Amino acid sequence: MSEIKTRAMDLDVEQFLMGVEPEKKKLDSIKLKYVFDSVLEEKASMWNNNMIGYGSYHYKSERSKQEGDWPLIAFSPRKQYIAIYIMPGVDHYKDLIDRLGKHKVSSGSCIYVNKIEDINVDVLKEIIATSVRDMKRMYKVDEIISL
Repeated sequence: MSEIKTRAMDLDVEQFLMGVEPEKKKLDSIKLKYVFDSVLEEKASMWNNNMIGYGSYHYKSERSKQEGDWPLIAFSPRKQYIAIYIMPGVDHYKDLIDRLGKHKVSSGSCIYVNKIEDINVDVLKEIIATSVRDMKRMYKVDEIISL
C-alpha cells in the first residue's frame, strides 16, 4: 500500500523559523505562526523539514491505495511565497478567501501569500478555525479550537 511521503518530524519549529531566509519572510512566518497559535490549541509541529502543521488526521484515498497521516492545517515558507494549506480545499471557503486580501490560490488546497501585510489577518483566522473545525468533523478528530 502506498503511503503519503509527508510525515511529522521531530524537529524544532522555532529553530526552523529562525533559519528562514530572507529576513522579511522569516519575520512574516513567525507572525503567521502566532496567528495560527492564537486560533488553535494544538501545538505546531514540523512536517518533513519545511512545513509547520497543526494536529493530524488519517488520510485514506478513495481513488488510490495511498494513506497516511497529514496535518489538519499547515503553512510553509517557500522561496517565492508562503503557502497555507487548507486541507478541505480552497473552494469550500471561497467567500472568506475572497475577503482575504492579496493572494493566489491553487486548484486544490493552497493559498499563496507574499507577505502578511497583504492579507486580512482576521479573515485568515476565520479560515483557519473553520477549515480545522470542518476537518475534525469530517475525520472525527477530537481536538479543540477557539476563535
